Amino acid sequence: MPNTPTSTWLSWSSGKDSAWALHELRRDDAHRVTGLFTTVNAAADRVAMHAVRRELLAAQADAAGLPLHVVEIPSLCSNEQYAEAMHGLLGQAVEAEVTVMAFGDLYLEDIRAYREEMLASTAMEPLFPLWKQDTAVLARRMIDAGVVAHLTCVDPKVLPARFAGRRYDHQLLDELPKGVDPCGENGEFHTFVSAGPMLSTPLQVEPGEVVERGGFVFADLIPLPGSTTAAGQDSA
Repeated sequence: MPNTPTSTWLSWSSGKDSAWALHELRRDDAHRVTGLFTTVNAAADRVAMHAVRRELLAAQADAAGLPLHVVEIPSLCSNEQYAEAMHGLLGQAVEAEVTVMAFGDLYLEDIRAYREEMLASTAMEPLFPLWKQDTAVLARRMIDAGVVAHLTCVDPKVLPARFAGRRYDHQLLDELPKGVDPCGENGEFHTFVSAGPMLSTPLQVEPGEVVERGGFVFADLIPLPGSTTAAGQDSA
């Protein structure tokens, strides 16, 4: 008899790497993605760091056909507060008989070690489906596969503020300054995916106001009429 696919929850930032991780996992018969989980800034009601509106996050999950588990964290979140919030999520996952927690990390060893340590006290296995892929190759592969994304957050110390709000495409990759990772793995930028092979329906968005806050430049993405629908989500 064939092995039963593992029940897997995927860390969902709303950006291209987590979206592509979903695409890869769905091509792997060993894993069955049964849920997404995301940290949301409770004060702003937006995805942490990516600053994406919660309604767009919910629309993404709906287009992905998966339940969304929201972990609310304070605007100024300490390590202890984050750990407490994630502990609540892990409890939900255990109750749901989840056996694997997947992440879209690419090569940062300290981040991977933190995730592994977080799961060490549980029976759940950490999984990194994109680990050590060449980010220059991966970036163009995602674009060629139909992933549509916009930059929602830019670190102006390494990337000019004018990149905020721009579409993540081949032209943008060609214009990235030397030393900036093509996937923004070092925090140079964050994205929101509005279309791609992991979403059943494209979401219609347009870049809005660009603001600088807390040392970062954020571009608001505005949902166009009819582009969002209500999606089921739980709060941890």
